[in-house]
Amino acid sequence: MFINTAGREFIIKDTHRGLYYEDGKLAKVLEAGRYKIPARRRLFKRLPNVECLLVDVRERELTIKGQEILTADKVAIRVSILVQFRVTDAKIAVHAVENYEDRLYSDVQLAARRSLASMTLEEILTNRNRLSEDILSDVKESATGYGVTIRRADVKDLIFPGNLQEIMNRVLAAERNSQAQLVEARTRAEVDEIQAKSRAEIVRREAAAAAEARRVAQQAQNS
Repeated sequence: MFINTAGREFIIKDTHRGLYYEDGKLAKVLEAGRYKIPARRRLFKRLPNVECLLVDVRERELTIKGQEILTADKVAIRVSILVQFRVTDAKIAVHAVENYEDRLYSDVQLAARRSLASMTLEEILTNRNRLSEDILSDVKESATGYGVTIRRADVKDLIFPGNLQEIMNRVLAAERNSQAQLVEARTRAEVDEIQAKSRAEIVRREAAAAAEARRVAQQAQNS
């Protein structure tokens, strides 16, 4: 976004950096602050035409949606990836590539394809962190080349083919039911154990009381 430099001054906020151009050539990179624009002409001397392009340097999110990819065992899945990034070099971000967000999107998309193509479905299900780690290691260095630093790259959604999704839902339901039954069985076993201990304690106390009664009776007879 270009700043309107028709006025005498302009302000750049902490959230942005400014690329300051004179007659179309980059003269300097401006940090946050207030800047004055020189008059267009000054006593027979023509001053350059000034433009200032704002570059947002805040952390942002980019979602790579619904990429259909074949795993190593030829299962087609759809994956969405959430990338957190920020521009760390405004000059390179604008000058190195035509659009750094589009470039980042393409790089993450290709990195995800390479990673998932090397993994089986079972590996994906049991280790989703590997995909995030692969994307970071694959894209982080190249993104630096166009002025962007990636903070995180996380798998947002994994969508499986309809029949496979149905099977997985059944498996998950069976696992939940099995866990519930296991908890119920453990609870019953714990209750039975407590009741058995209580009965044993009652028997022990009754036996002790009977033994004490016999001892007292014996002492009475002896006296």
